[in-house]
Amino acid sequence: MLNKMGITQNEVFKPLIINELDDYSATVLNDLKQIPSLTIHDTIRSQVSDLIKLRSPGRQWSTQELANGINDFFGDQAPSEYGTWVYYPWRNSLVHILPEEEFIQVRTARNKYVITAEEQNTLRNKKIGIIGLSVGQSVALTLALERGCGELRLADFDELELSNLNRIRSGVHNIGIKKSILAAREIAEIDPYLKVVLYNEGIQENNIDDFFQNGGQLDLLIEECDDIAVKIKSRIKAKNLSIPVLMDTSDRGMIDVERFDLEPLRPILHGFLKKFGEESELVAKLATQKNEILMSLLDFTQLSQRAQNSILEIGKTITSWPQLASSVILGGGACGYFSRMILLGNQIASNRYYIDLEKISKNNHAS
Repeated sequence: MLNKMGITQNEVFKPLIINELDDYSATVLNDLKQIPSLTIHDTIRSQVSDLIKLRSPGRQWSTQELANGINDFFGDQAPSEYGTWVYYPWRNSLVHILPEEEFIQVRTARNKYVITAEEQNTLRNKKIGIIGLSVGQSVALTLALERGCGELRLADFDELELSNLNRIRSGVHNIGIKKSILAAREIAEIDPYLKVVLYNEGIQENNIDDFFQNGGQLDLLIEECDDIAVKIKSRIKAKNLSIPVLMDTSDRGMIDVERFDLEPLRPILHGFLKKFGEESELVAKLATQKNEILMSLLDFTQLSQRAQNSILEIGKTITSWPQLASSVILGGGACGYFSRMILLGNQIASNRYYIDLEKISKNNHAS
């Protein structure tokens, strides 16, 4: 089926969702079950059990009472005919889950009341774009786990390499597959109802408008790419559209916040690049002043000493900027927090915020 559509196994990232048991759906299910070595995961009774307990939070259920409650829930309907069946081609697995509304209700139940039901509904209507899926993978998974939005747009042209596995949660069997595909698959396995749109060629001139506006304008941009030109172009675009921007540098726990939604005239990157001229001229100047622009946008003197030392070794003893899993995962959590605060209307100011664990641990040790 995939080959007939011109899609290879390494490109597929969307599961097949079978929502209704009409004649067509029954035929599709039957056809899927004929696939050799298909794995079927049917835990619908367990999921219904969660749903029943959620609807009566003050009640203590005995094992028999809960079993009776599950039977009453289905009534005359066969359990296999309730809910949704999801086929994951890359796993050759067929999974039975609750219908969308009930699924979301149960999956986000442990968010309450840290995230209220009203806030969860607000976030459900938000669209977030992420550029760069090394650091961005941790961000995307955090947002998916919390259901911090209703749509994720993921952009990255790169494929997973062995050297990425010090910080990207994946396995050696996925080397050579695009990072965007891998992130989308993992999100689909967490929540197949969450909308994910991929830009597998990264952000370019011919797709940047689509990335920001196709299907509705982004509510937030999270920029995590290595390409300085894309960093600049994406911010100029976000500024023109009054879209806030987050960036995690994975050094000293720094989260960069630019509130172009509140400050439409704010200079990009906090004005660190003003000395190089007009914003519209910056990309052209990369040809002759790339290193100087990079040092300025990073605010080199504020980097940790080890990060400064590492940057000076790029092209000598190392090939690119080092990043550790502990820093990337910390940044994913921090971006999830700042994203939620911004999208829920909290007055998070434009700034660079630091969660410097080295500084915190040294201060505590000194005390």
